[in-house]
Amino acid sequence: MPENLGQIARSIFEDEGLPTLCEYTSIPCLSPAFDPDWAEHGHLSRAAELLASWCRERPIPGAAVEVVQLVGRTPVLIVEVPATDPARTSSTTLLYGHLDKQPPFGPWREGLDPFTATRIGDRLYGRGTADDGYATFASVAAIEALEVTGTSHGRLVILIEASEESGSPDLEHYLEALAERIGTPSLVVCLDSGCVTYDRLWVTTSLRGNLVATVRVDVLDEGVHSGVAGGIVPSSFAVLRMLLDRLEDPSTGELLLDELVSEIPAHRRAEIAAVAEEHGDAAAGVFPSVPGLRLAGSTPARRVERGTWEASLAVTGMDGIPSVQEGGNVLRPSTTAKLSIRLPPNCDAESAARAVERALSTDVPWGAQVSVHMEEPSSGWDAPAPAPWLAEAVEQASIAYFGNPARSMGLGGTIPFMASLGLRYEGVQFLATGVLGPQSNAHGPNEFLDVPTAGSLAAVVAHVLALAP
Repeated sequence: MPENLGQIARSIFEDEGLPTLCEYTSIPCLSPAFDPDWAEHGHLSRAAELLASWCRERPIPGAAVEVVQLVGRTPVLIVEVPATDPARTSSTTLLYGHLDKQPPFGPWREGLDPFTATRIGDRLYGRGTADDGYATFASVAAIEALEVTGTSHGRLVILIEASEESGSPDLEHYLEALAERIGTPSLVVCLDSGCVTYDRLWVTTSLRGNLVATVRVDVLDEGVHSGVAGGIVPSSFAVLRMLLDRLEDPSTGELLLDELVSEIPAHRRAEIAAVAEEHGDAAAGVFPSVPGLRLAGSTPARRVERGTWEASLAVTGMDGIPSVQEGGNVLRPSTTAKLSIRLPPNCDAESAARAVERALSTDVPWGAQVSVHMEEPSSGWDAPAPAPWLAEAVEQASIAYFGNPARSMGLGGTIPFMASLGLRYEGVQFLATGVLGPQSNAHGPNEFLDVPTAGSLAAVVAHVLALAP
């Protein structure tokens, strides 16, 4: 392995990639779930073309760069790089990322703007910097470093989608349409995950699935003075609260439906215990909690289990409720809530979705009218055991480019791509990792990319690609 491989990958990412990443940050390319008029606005296409233009400028011999867009679907960026090793022409590594973004989610800290890249020390602030704009630049930097150092590699394909933050509804269509161009990967590298610390490589071994549901409760055709209707007409909010209690024990946060519960495998419990013992309270994540808040889970290991292998419910949005300033003495006619239910990695997402819809719409309290809209459920993912060559390469790379041995742990988020690829390609190896570490705050305000971590990840990817059989 060339001694300067990692330094070159880092330099390409930081010196050549960051300026265009900053330009990308300024594009409000929201995922379709948050921008129903995305096609008319054109931000996703503009972001895809920006990334494609940068990829075309890179000195990678034989690279084919194209933005592909199926009718009615968000675009994808595909980059195909031929093998330089004649013995590995049939070996394909697929590198994955996404370019769509979450909305700003409220005001950002003074001096920061979600669509303006702001560098403060090692942190590059802006929506999409870490989730997941950096992935294209890190992947290309890794490949270019191989070319610059004359390091041989197999066939490489980069796939950057534009609907991941909406649950990847377009992904399967592209995997089918581009099947011949993608080929049959023997290794998949996903750069859309996270890390517990920034001082080493963290390999993601599992991801939770996700159900997104919109529940509307109606009790009146129009609002009525609460002094007249209060105590007679049931509150739509109270009915909604009763329905949610069918899903979750409000005192513990535990999900109650059998279809949302599964056993944690023994080897994952052992993995969690090891990380919790080494990192203590930080193992489950560092949160901007208010003073005195008690977190669920009696030990660090239990918190990690709850956050990675157990179901959870979050109310992520509500309609029908006026602001405090505008709220009058009115018994409101309806309440609508958007629910995000995280599922255990080995849970059947389809069965879980049916169970949730049944629980919310059957025998409704007070005879209120309830409508439930379930989005396409996303399955979780439990990684297969790494092949000996991959485990060795990962350990070597972490020590070489981070200075510490690699660690592994499941994460609580969802990447639909991983489950799709695991089902589509039997026996494929996975390296899932990322830059979403402490306080990086993906989906929330003040998202940032830790630049040295991203550069080191580019070096790691180059190292692994060089060793992939």
